[in-house]
Amino acid sequence: MVVISLGAAVGCSSRSALEQQAQAQKLSSDILVQFTRATDAANRAVMADTDEASVAFAREAEQAKQAIQKDTDALKPLLQGLGYSEETRLLDQFGSRFSEYRALDRTILDLAVENTNLKAQRLSFGPAQDAADAFRDAVEAIAPLDAARDSWHVKALVATAVATVREIQVLQAPHIANADDAAMAQVEKRMAAFEAAARSALERLAPLVQPASRPRLAAATAALDRFMDLNSQIVALSRRNSNVRSLALSLNQKGKLTGACEESLRALRDALAGRGFTGTR
Repeated sequence: MVVISLGAAVGCSSRSALEQQAQAQKLSSDILVQFTRATDAANRAVMADTDEASVAFAREAEQAKQAIQKDTDALKPLLQGLGYSEETRLLDQFGSRFSEYRALDRTILDLAVENTNLKAQRLSFGPAQDAADAFRDAVEAIAPLDAARDSWHVKALVATAVATVREIQVLQAPHIANADDAAMAQVEKRMAAFEAAARSALERLAPLVQPASRPRLAAATAALDRFMDLNSQIVALSRRNSNVRSLALSLNQKGKLTGACEESLRALRDALAGRGFTGTR
């Protein structure tokens, strides 16, 4: 009876070790799958073209990271119970790298969901374009006070005013795409010079237009004010550079951390697979 009992105890212990080993292998594989899911979702959040999509993908990435942490916490005592020192070391190595990854990923996702460059682009192509067109329409409808004497002068000033506003529009795109503060400052300096030229043209037009055209001149001034207000918003959003910064962090620092985490996880998975079902060492 004693021998039978001892045999049964050994058998139960062996089955328990086998079950723990199988569970450890499953958890290590799940962690790798969830890590891939987290990185893919985070990348989609950075590349998304709407606020809603960015937020949804960021949420998916966060859920995957929580699952990774849960599985990691469950795996460590299994490895320790099995006496797997090398696998425990690899899991700890992953845990350290994953902590760095999570901190950087949080920064990237916070930037991604702001979408400031995308919002600046939408303002540039939408409301700012409309304001610039309204300015053009108003100023080109102005009639000279003396057609014989002032016509050429009015046309020249109108052309200057329209061209300078268009120049500001052209500069919005490189400002939005640029990540360098000094380069953006130079673009803003050029924008300010073009604005000054546009306002100077309007001031010089004032004494040269018919009384009936004064409402059009006022409309042009209002449209220019609206355009420049929108331009200021575009510049402020562009300066925040959340999309550009999140993409740069993803491609550079995060890429290295992702590779390091995957290296630890694959080494852990392979180490567990190499043990087969031989029990503890």
